[in-house]
Amino acid sequence: MKKIKRILTSKIFVTLIWIVALIVVWELFAFHVEQTKRTPENIQPHLSGIVDSLTSSRKINGSQTALQMVMENAKATLSRAGIGYIIGIAAGSVLALFMSLSGVIEKLAFPYLMLIQLIPILGMAPIINAITGDIAKSRIIIAAILTFYPVAANTLAGFKAVQKEKYELMYSYAANKFQLYTKTMIPACIPYFFTGLKISAPMAITASILVDTLQGGIGLGCLLSQSLKGAMTRYVFWDIVFFSAVIGILSFYLMGVLETILCPYKRIGKKE
Repeated sequence: MKKIKRILTSKIFVTLIWIVALIVVWELFAFHVEQTKRTPENIQPHLSGIVDSLTSSRKINGSQTALQMVMENAKATLSRAGIGYIIGIAAGSVLALFMSLSGVIEKLAFPYLMLIQLIPILGMAPIINAITGDIAKSRIIIAAILTFYPVAANTLAGFKAVQKEKYELMYSYAANKFQLYTKTMIPACIPYFFTGLKISAPMAITASILVDTLQGGIGLGCLLSQSLKGAMTRYVFWDIVFFSAVIGILSFYLMGVLETILCPYKRIGKKE
């Protein structure tokens, strides 16, 4: 009985239940849309049709299959998102460290961090593009900005969460600032840092795709925009939607895997 209960409450079983439920709901809506005879016909296709479009060898644009088109554009989008993500992590971590070291810097910088986060991406993209004069650079910068705030805010929260007793212990050993941060502060803020990474990873990818829809060139957003305008089969649209969702989820879990690898206490907790 305990074994059955353990299986029913396990993460894998719960995840499978959610996947099955989503598939059932999707198919029900697909059947409903199929009966309404909307224009364009069958706006929401069956999942089997989407899978078939990804495995089909039929050329969509005369030279590439749907899968080849999605992968080529995904490479461009994800590379820009990845570069922006790394820049955002570095900038956010450094700023959080400076804000922790100086209350003046925190008071000056933190309000602007929140202000930048409140600006809509659709409004930010033309501004960044006008400043840089380069579409590719503007997409990288926007991905960096979307990564910057969660990393900076969470890392700063990690620094502030260190117990007063730990400060007193380090000062009792005559530790200097460098030793205090390397031995106590930075190790203590790592869980908060990874929380910021988990939040910002899908955001950076979503931002890159969204900005692509506003500007030309190559990228998932550009391809998505073209498919919405009827420039190609409607299945390309759904291929991109599903691919983007999977990549966003995987990026979140990848950060969790890295946290488990780099943080010994995570591995100990799982063994227990």
